[in-house]
Amino acid sequence: MLRNCYRAKVATGEGTTAREGARLALPVKNFSQPKIVIGRREWIRMPRLGIDALNAKTDSGARSSSLHAEGIELSKNKKEVKFFTRDHDGRLVTCVAPVGGKTRIKSSTGISRRRIWIFTDAVLPGGFRWRVRLTLADRDRMNCRMLIGRQAISGYFLIDTQGAHLCGGLHDFL
Repeated sequence: MLRNCYRAKVATGEGTTAREGARLALPVKNFSQPKIVIGRREWIRMPRLGIDALNAKTDSGARSSSLHAEGIELSKNKKEVKFFTRDHDGRLVTCVAPVGGKTRIKSSTGISRRRIWIFTDAVLPGGFRWRVRLTLADRDRMNCRMLIGRQAISGYFLIDTQGAHLCGGLHDFL
């Protein structure tokens, strides 16, 4: 494992990410600040959605981030979405989140579709937490159930395309 990745164990307790990041001297979303080096794939945890760990693909060519979602259902008032995703072991996870909105996404094949998007917190194995915007899509045929696009990467990370899971392994979550 490369050792040039910032690693931190975030203390339990409440506090904003900005305060915790400053306390731990982690990079901030700023052009001139140092960045966390991540690999082409990283383990991600999303506690607010009840997802313990997912193997996420980093993709600087994709503008937005995407999460695998099945059985997407909007609430009657269209302010909440319920969907199912699968964790790293393939187990079905029921997720509920506030709807951020709907947007038109053009896939790598050039097909444009309207997708629901949500905001949630993502956590790396070293403890770094940041807020990501995710579109919900059927990624069942993809190798990774989550794609981290450049909007989520920008300002915080640099990608080392030769490495994978540079911030820690699955065992760091369990």
